[in-house]
Amino acid sequence: MSELKEIDVISLYSILLRETNNDTVQEIDHQLYISISEFVGKLKSEGYDGVEAKVKDALVNMITDLTTLLLKIRLEKATKSNKIDYSNLLNEEKFILDADEEKRERMDIILSSTLNGKSKFLDSLATKHKTKSTVVRFLKETEQMVGADLAKYGPFKAEDVATIPYENAQALISKNIAAKIRWED
Repeated sequence: MSELKEIDVISLYSILLRETNNDTVQEIDHQLYISISEFVGKLKSEGYDGVEAKVKDALVNMITDLTTLLLKIRLEKATKSNKIDYSNLLNEEKFILDADEEKRERMDIILSSTLNGKSKFLDSLATKHKTKSTVVRFLKETEQMVGADLAKYGPFKAEDVATIPYENAQALISKNIAAKIRWED
């Protein structure tokens, strides 16, 4: 891996300014988000008191706002037409846009199946989706339950981590009994 380029508020602001002054996604350092992450992580790990702590917090907030705005602008520009322009996108941005592509593909599958009378396929999709495995962390003690797949799960204590069917996970998450954990490869 190449050496990370140091980032600061001024250089981040310059990148944002250049991005806002152009209609297309601009070419930027391919490790920008990693550099920002390391910079913010370093700031947050440093212990300060009084005024210095307030300055550090303001700096972290400023970097957060600049980075959020930069990411939103770049993604909006990349998706302004029906075809995504991947040419100057960073890998982290492509990761986000892959979800949009997946959403479009799923919508096409549902529409096509619905309009072509493939009700068994739709039923199969629905069953598969509601029983797909979802990893959650329990926030509260929970008694044993029967999952959407008819298997028994639990009981669980607060902070337990378990893999349960999606439909059950969503119900527990909506009641603040569990929180979804994302596992990325």
